Amino acid sequence: MKTLFKLTFALLIFPISMSGQSNTEEVDYIQSIFGMEKKAIVADFISLDGAAKDAFWSLYDQYEVERKELGKRRLALLNDYAEHYDGMSDEKIDELAKSGSKQVKLDEDLRYQYFNKMKKEAGHTAAAQFYQIEGYFNAAIRMSILESIPFIGELDD
Repeated sequence: MKTLFKLTFALLIFPISMSGQSNTEEVDYIQSIFGMEKKAIVADFISLDGAAKDAFWSLYDQYEVERKELGKRRLALLNDYAEHYDGMSDEKIDELAKSGSKQVKLDEDLRYQYFNKMKKEAGHTAAAQFYQIEGYFNAAIRMSILESIPFIGELDD
């Protein structure tokens, strides 16, 4: 659990780029580092043996591939917000709100989809633990992002 708090702290101080540009290689690198740290924490949190362990980690790896793609979409949404921050139109506000809502739903749907897969293959307890810790990670990431971006109108003179 100590490692979990370290990773959460790292997430909270991880700077979010507001430059409006993303470097795909940098994003992939950051995601791979985060993914390795995250996997180590999940391994400490969820203890399985035998076939259940193999099934869980196979599904977890599949989940991570899909989660990383959603992370890239989240970054694109943040970049869109940054690019249009100054003088944001009503239409852009509506578009960003709709896209943000859709992003949260996609994140939650993916987590629930893998919860269902994992409970069949690795058991209810492991699936519940996965669902719980991923919810924690998602909340920490969202909080970090929200603390790092200005509210609409906050930077206006």
